[in-house]
Amino acid sequence: MHMQGVPKLTGRQNIVQMLKFVLFSASAGIVQVLTFTLLFELFKLPNRWSYFIALVASVLYNFTVNREFTFKATGNVPRAMLLVALYYAVFTPLSTWWVDPLVSLGLNEYVVLFGTMMVNLVTEYLNYRFVVYRKTMNTNKRVQV
Repeated sequence: MHMQGVPKLTGRQNIVQMLKFVLFSASAGIVQVLTFTLLFELFKLPNRWSYFIALVASVLYNFTVNREFTFKATGNVPRAMLLVALYYAVFTPLSTWWVDPLVSLGLNEYVVLFGTMMVNLVTEYLNYRFVVYRKTMNTNKRVQV
């Protein structure tokens, strides 16, 4: 079903878009893990704060590369950032809240981190695809190339 104002993608285009998102998100995951490890292991920040700061660094990186290369979006950047911020206004408190209880149940900090990152990957893609860039994807200069 084609929604009004939403670019229709072929099956191949959808797969390529998802693969790009996963690859760029994996690189953002590397940013998150390195930042988390640095803060948690070297600077001995509490798990919750190490996670939060690493998440923010990862989100900023991921927003930038996915906007340009995966969704090829133009449009209002502050609006797009606001929509991403609203997603994270829900995701961050929830994911920050469940970190310590899961660790206290005996799960390793890194198992919790990677599990949380997988939940983030799926829900963030859906947010970008169907909310943030719903009407503006495939509108930047890369589409003509």
